[in-house]
Amino acid sequence: MPHVFDTDAVTAILTHMNGDHTDDNLLIVRAFGEPDAVSARMIGLDGEAGEWEATGVDAAATTVRVPWPGGPITERPAVRKAVVLVYREACARLGVEPRSH
Repeated sequence: MPHVFDTDAVTAILTHMNGDHTDDNLLIVRAFGEPDAVSARMIGLDGEAGEWEATGVDAAATTVRVPWPGGPITERPAVRKAVVLVYREACARLGVEPRSH
């Protein structure tokens, strides 16, 4: 059973990702499952993976679940590191130069 983060932590992480990292969300869904997505937002996470909703040109929404690199996590501070690793892997898959964090 994956670790479940408390509601306040998940809300804060989703608010941050969807407010400050909209381009990263789109990059991630394009790299990990929906290459033609036109928009994306992070919709959830647990100790095993992050989840994003990808919307295509036809307005159909698809959930893209991306496992955390390095395996499961159980601490909130580890989420930031895991998301950065997912972002870097997305950049590598798409041939995009990652920005420094």
